[in-house]
Amino acid sequence: MSAQLERYRLTPQMRDYDEFNDAGQRRYLPHLMYFGRTDFSSPTVNTDRAGFRISTGPDGTRASAAGHVPAGPVRILTGGSTALGVGATSDADTLASLLWSRYAPARPWLNFAGHCFNPTQEALLFTLHRHLLGDVSEVVVFSGVNAMMLARLPEWQQGEHGAFFFCGEYFEKMEELREQNRGPVKRFGRRAKPAAGAAIATFDDVRRDVDTVIASAAETTLRQLDVWQRMAGPGTRISYVLQPMSRWMRRTSTPEEEVLFEERDRIYQRGVWEELYGDVATTEVSQAFAAVLRAGCEKRGVRFFDLNPVVAAATSRDDWLFVDRVHYNDAGHDVVARITAEALELD
Repeated sequence: MSAQLERYRLTPQMRDYDEFNDAGQRRYLPHLMYFGRTDFSSPTVNTDRAGFRISTGPDGTRASAAGHVPAGPVRILTGGSTALGVGATSDADTLASLLWSRYAPARPWLNFAGHCFNPTQEALLFTLHRHLLGDVSEVVVFSGVNAMMLARLPEWQQGEHGAFFFCGEYFEKMEELREQNRGPVKRFGRRAKPAAGAAIATFDDVRRDVDTVIASAAETTLRQLDVWQRMAGPGTRISYVLQPMSRWMRRTSTPEEEVLFEERDRIYQRGVWEELYGDVATTEVSQAFAAVLRAGCEKRGVRFFDLNPVVAAATSRDDWLFVDRVHYNDAGHDVVARITAEALELD
């Protein structure tokens, strides 16, 4: 049946991403919870021994955090699956590679992104692997969508550091483990009661109001930017880029995008996009989110750029940019990489 999907006809590279992100092969890790498959090889996506995606430079040089790290200062691009390059037809067409090979080639760029990462995981990935790198001259956090999506989850799943993808599965399995270890209390002859909040979130639980979602997503993001500043050091320039997302940019889509969006809604197990995220996937909400982030970044001395209006102005409604509502095709990656380099004044 998969061979009949428009997803594979219009964007055949997504077969490799689906294999790369196969839940049956998900790589669970201490601290991070999960990260990319190691030494993954395909025509579309390739990773090193630690799971970092390969980036390529202007002369075809390949580099990655746990593989070949070029001498001298490096730049890193971090974030979730959009920064990782999901949707690109090859490693050479990701944002990190396009910055290195075409739009900001003065120093190498390493892909430091993780699929389905929240702001805490983005920072923690760098914390756990900082020892692999020498001097880091630039950090670009290219993110935002995941923070907003995860801020929709109920308060009891947020914890101190924000909710994470698949946390329902995590809480469910941890409750099973607690249940296995509960025994009768000898003194009273009764079993211990389950911990409060040990239920799995329902759709109704997720309906936090939009203002709460924005505040929660921004607080988690800004707190982790403090961590980035401390870990990267005073000599590293840090920028936060609010990633362009289809519904944050514009209300219309190309015919190809509409086919892919509709099919994604039909086969996506967690539900229809508009029902899950429609109220936070608007230009008005993205502008409100950007305003809070901008103010917080200014206080921290972190450069902030909202690329949604800029990319929207640089493209037309006829430009096919997305393979789904969040990830870009090659044309999308190219225009976003170019505008990122221009906005950040990268050389």
